[in-house]
Amino acid sequence: MIDHIVLDVDGTLTDGKIIISNHGEEIKNFHVRDGQIIIALPKLGYHLLIITGRTSKITEIRANELKINTVLQGVQNKEKTLNDYFKMNYITGDRFAYIGDDLNDYSAMKLCAFKACPADAVTEIRGLCDYVSVRKGGQGAVREICEYLLQKQNQYESFLQLFRAC
Repeated sequence: MIDHIVLDVDGTLTDGKIIISNHGEEIKNFHVRDGQIIIALPKLGYHLLIITGRTSKITEIRANELKINTVLQGVQNKEKTLNDYFKMNYITGDRFAYIGDDLNDYSAMKLCAFKACPADAVTEIRGLCDYVSVRKGGQGAVREICEYLLQKQNQYESFLQLFRAC
């Protein structure tokens, strides 16, 4: 059973655009619906981690908001980083889903049991994936993919129950 989800950031949790102001401030767009499911997943037994090639204060802030404890930024080799995570935590890729969108995700995605991407991922990633969202990155693709995964693992009703209790 999959109980870990790896998230890429730029192009997956965001639309891939990076806006930099004249003062050097970086701006990224995150979709609120992605956040809603990310916050709920730990209540269903999932562990989330971010592995991203860029380093950004915005990613750190968003991860804190979503209570994602494992945030690995500035990663040049995602495959090695993920393998190191497996070894350090005595787990294997058969418990992992990976949501990514670009070539730097490819090798790490191959290590995971379930691979998914936004609709606007590069061709090579779309060809590798078990599920391709109809939504683009930063437009609710992560929510759609996670809902699909919950349905596949017969946990979608439990997810809905979290909100019915509110």
